Amino acid sequence: MKADVTLDCYGLLCPVPIIQTAKKIKEMEVGQVLEVIATDEGIKSDMPAWCKMTGQEFLGFEENGDIYRVFVRKIKA
Repeated sequence: MKADVTLDCYGLLCPVPIIQTAKKIKEMEVGQVLEVIATDEGIKSDMPAWCKMTGQEFLGFEENGDIYRVFVRKIKA
């Protein structure tokens, strides 16, 4: 999936990737896609829950070994 912005959270544990995602999404424009790269497996459940809570669109994730790439579209300012 093609992202407009990439956020590197490699090696960071919960809740830091979600906190950094919240900060980064505020800097983005509505319609843009954020890719978050993480190694904490919790991101697979944490990110969809955060998107539901904040009104953003969870687009899915890709898993490659211990690296997770999750994709979020900003749909709400």
